[in-house]
Amino acid sequence: MPEGPELHLASLYVNKMCNGVVFGGPVIKSKVSKNPDVAFTCELYCITATSRGKEVKLTLTPMKSDDDGKRRSKSGQADQPMDIVFRFGMSGYFHLTSEDEVPKHAHLRFYTKEKPRRVLSFVDTRRFGSWQPNGTWQPDRGPCVMFEYKSFRENVLSHLSDRAFDRPICEVLLNQKYFNGIGNYLRAEILYRLHIPPFACAREALEGLELEDEFEKGKPLKNEITNTKTPERAKKKGIKQETGDLLRLCHTVPLEVVSLGGKGYDPEKVDYSAFEAWLQCYYVDGMKSVRDHNGRTMWFKGDPGPMAPKESKSPKAKKRTKKDDDHDYTDKKKVAKSVKDSTTKKRAIKKEFPKKETSTHLKEVSSKGGKAKKNQEGTPQSETRSTARRRNSSSAEPAAGRERRSGRATRKNSK
Repeated sequence: MPEGPELHLASLYVNKMCNGVVFGGPVIKSKVSKNPDVAFTCELYCITATSRGKEVKLTLTPMKSDDDGKRRSKSGQADQPMDIVFRFGMSGYFHLTSEDEVPKHAHLRFYTKEKPRRVLSFVDTRRFGSWQPNGTWQPDRGPCVMFEYKSFRENVLSHLSDRAFDRPICEVLLNQKYFNGIGNYLRAEILYRLHIPPFACAREALEGLELEDEFEKGKPLKNEITNTKTPERAKKKGIKQETGDLLRLCHTVPLEVVSLGGKGYDPEKVDYSAFEAWLQCYYVDGMKSVRDHNGRTMWFKGDPGPMAPKESKSPKAKKRTKKDDDHDYTDKKKVAKSVKDSTTKKRAIKKEFPKKETSTHLKEVSSKGGKAKKNQEGTPQSETRSTARRRNSSSAEPAAGRERRSGRATRKNSK
């Protein structure tokens, strides 16, 4: 899911690719999208972008020309700028391509005036993203953790008495009312660096922090960010010494992702190697994962904390068990063995029936002849000691032979 750094990189991408590019005509929405139509048509306009937390604002600005009066006289032509606020959902991003290479899931398209035309598309495969024409920043979202650090810090520390901070710190970090821009991978990285259990009480984790960050006054943040372009996991101890403030890391860690140079966002160069090398906790081998109370996967190391969900299991482990069940061919052998065992049990049961019949015949013989009494005296021993040996060693044919012999004995005695 795109988080604050990705949305800021998206705004940088739009500004870079659309710099000096002239757009024209209507804004086209896909037929399958349920988002509102963008009622903006202009002969000539330009596009710029800004970001704030988990939102990106595109500004469509009409451009003046020699026939500006004629353009205004035309019906439906915009003469005022329009702001469109985007929220990326799970898979949204911007991409500038030629008209023949428009992505399949481009749900909002802005066409250039040049020939051949190019298209700036808002691409959203899963369609969880949204846009709002003539929109503004969402009022329920707090200040941006990256570019409104002072306001962000004041907003959090002045509301620690709110009930929202009764919850675990890992869940509060996803509350955009206070941590606008923090997402799933950022919360894992921030808590991991500070060795804070993810399910510790948020209020306890934030109490004691000062309203003003003395570290900000010296302004060494820029130097730290430039030094993280080639991150190494071996430098974890240095990170602990330099940054011990949870709110400070909510500011600096996202900026580290931005400083990677857009390699984790640029749709033309899908290369996440630098981003994966930067990660220290999220989806890293050796780390634990558990679902929080909202169903989101939390990655961590060590003790989860006192507020961890009861009987919580790692979703990664569940997936592995499913795969093992689907692809472990040894289970088929176990099933075959169980089938063989069941067949052997049925055969053993069939073998036991003749013995019961012989016992009944022997009882009849004991009442009529003396020779049968000797056989009857031997039956208890055969039932107690030699039955197991007979089941393992004897086959169905000897048992049938015994039936015939016992039948002959009974016939002679009856005569």
